[in-house]
Amino acid sequence: MPEVVIAGAGLAGLAAAVTLHRAGVPCVVLEASDEVGGRVRTDVVDGFRLDRGFQILNPAYPAIRRLVDVDALDLGRFWRAVRVADDDRVSLLGNPLDTPKALRDIAARRYLSAKDLAALGTLSARVAAGPVQAVIDREDRTTAGELRRAGVSSRAVETVFRPFLSGVFLEPELSTSSRFFQLVWRSFLRSAPSLPALGMGELPRQLARALPTSAVRLGTPVEEVRPGRVRTAGGEAWTARAVVVATDGSTAARLTGVPEPRWNSGTTWYFAPPRSPLREPVIVIDARGGPVVNTSVVSEVCPTYAPPGAALVSASALTALPEDVVRRALGRMYRTDATRWPLVARYEIVHGLPAMPPPHALRRDVRLGEGLYVCGDHRDTSSLQGALASGTRAARAVLADLGPASRPGR
Repeated sequence: MPEVVIAGAGLAGLAAAVTLHRAGVPCVVLEASDEVGGRVRTDVVDGFRLDRGFQILNPAYPAIRRLVDVDALDLGRFWRAVRVADDDRVSLLGNPLDTPKALRDIAARRYLSAKDLAALGTLSARVAAGPVQAVIDREDRTTAGELRRAGVSSRAVETVFRPFLSGVFLEPELSTSSRFFQLVWRSFLRSAPSLPALGMGELPRQLARALPTSAVRLGTPVEEVRPGRVRTAGGEAWTARAVVVATDGSTAARLTGVPEPRWNSGTTWYFAPPRSPLREPVIVIDARGGPVVNTSVVSEVCPTYAPPGAALVSASALTALPEDVVRRALGRMYRTDATRWPLVARYEIVHGLPAMPPPHALRRDVRLGEGLYVCGDHRDTSSLQGALASGTRAARAVLADLGPASRPGR
């Protein structure tokens, strides 16, 4: 019998299970879906790899380095830059040391003035320097307020930062916690955002492979939890010394009574043009704040996302737009005709990310009482890092509470 029952095989639940397994504590993970990963899933359609929504992995995340064999993911990397499209040109903005092609457009100061560049340099130095705890301990405000405080101009915010960060936060007002923004910026400075060769779903699959094959039970939704006891929708009862609820925030609220998060939503379309419209592994944003918040040719980042000789373009928006609106936006952003690009799939993600308005507690308690724990990105930050870190914290709390007697051979 397991010492610990975990409800949910998303990243948080898998991180908890791997941490417990490494410590020698038997556990079982009960997952309602037909595959591990929760919101981090990849479908394969006609040879195309389609992540469910706009998702990227940053190898600089501490929890990624601690739990994941990054080399085995065979990452393809985005440039640490963005293409900014407006009415008459598409400019490249990024660190010239990392992306030398960006030097010309940065020097033109079309979007970022000399004052903006100085402000960003100061902000980057402050965020990157010192321990991460220094960021966590800072006063929290909105991201928009933090950019103003840093001295970034309104023009730079409206044409570059709002379009880019809207796609990261899934909200257009930049009302997300400035602490989280600084943590994201810190990670971006340290490593390029990436995609696994087999899709983002390979991340949870790798974690699941680190567990005994009998440890994960798919198609097993949890209906009720109490300290030391779990009942599934099929009527099966599990008893254990500890129960960890590692579901999404809404399900966790139903099962445990923790506050339900407010959700930010998004929709992602995938198109298969006859040829790549941009031979660069870069995110494209709209300086006019158009309906598509970001797009990229993901097959330029990872050729394995498309069949040989084919191209795959993703486009994300904050609302469920009509397809013809998306096509017009893509045509303008790529300077081509996108009206006849075959549509491969469309994903409307209602529960995309838990909203994080300030002040946002970056580490919420994972203990709910004797023998009952909760974890997930709603208990930390709305990110891969947050989900993995929260799951690890919950497992460590379980280990501390159960004590050495729970481990074989003790």
